[in-house]
Amino acid sequence: MSLRALLFASCSLFVFSKIIAQPQQARVGVYLMNLYDLNMDEHSFYADFYIWFKWKGDIDPTEIEFVNSIEKWSMANTQSGDSSNMTLKDGTNYRIFRVEGRFFHSFSLNRFPLDKHVLDIQIESPEHPADSLVYLPDDNAAEIRNTLKLVGWETKGCQLESKIHDYGTDFGNPEENAQRYSNLTYAITLARPVSYFLLKMLLPIIIVMLVSIGALILHPSHIDTRSSLPIGGLLTAVFLQQSYSDALPDTGYMVLMDKIYLLCYLLISLVLLQVIRAGNDLTRSKPEHLIIRRERRLARLYLTIFAAGILVLCIL
Repeated sequence: MSLRALLFASCSLFVFSKIIAQPQQARVGVYLMNLYDLNMDEHSFYADFYIWFKWKGDIDPTEIEFVNSIEKWSMANTQSGDSSNMTLKDGTNYRIFRVEGRFFHSFSLNRFPLDKHVLDIQIESPEHPADSLVYLPDDNAAEIRNTLKLVGWETKGCQLESKIHDYGTDFGNPEENAQRYSNLTYAITLARPVSYFLLKMLLPIIIVMLVSIGALILHPSHIDTRSSLPIGGLLTAVFLQQSYSDALPDTGYMVLMDKIYLLCYLLISLVLLQVIRAGNDLTRSKPEHLIIRRERRLARLYLTIFAAGILVLCIL
């Protein structure tokens, strides 16, 4: 009996130690009220939102740090409503805050103007590591105010995600500082409307290309008119590209629209070279019908390359 009692006591102690070792859980929800001032030059945005915590245990999970916040001195963090401190019927502690502040986000513009951005707000406890406190998403707790409208952007949804943030360092104090903290991220996805790309960005350059390639449809004897069309198209394309480039930060790489314009420059240059070639062929008394036939074929080829190139660049 003594051996059985000893084994039972050992197993009970093992199970009890496992239960004790479990970190305290805190359920968190976020309701986004306002999102504004998306600053791609400074890689930041402002957010105004409610955040609530539900937990059981001795650790207060509301003592948090916003990992990607900027200008922490200007953060507005106030308890909200009469229920800011309360205990629910099942004994769960509940607290809600309204927060407004500026947050960091590295905007990638490779796909401009078809770019999408996942803006995130990250919270952690600066005092309690992951083996003491874990943040988890509350049920159906990632929401956006249904009347929130962002000019020039479409909201594609939001979500809460819990993970462990391993800093990979003890910050110079191995006796006190932990390396792994529970991280909860509220992420909202924004995308530019497709109509912005089609009507404001793509339509003008399509018109420029049609006019430029249209020079190949004119009779080869109209050398002055034919040469003025691609030259004017080339200048117009440069001004159009400059107009949207001025609104973007200095990226150091080509965005999607830059690649489309590069294709346009190439095709317009080929059209201009063909106009010059046709003029030289006329001076050499080459039959006009052969020149016209070749240029009609080239016009169809350039239009096909232009359309296919845009499709490929948008898909890649």
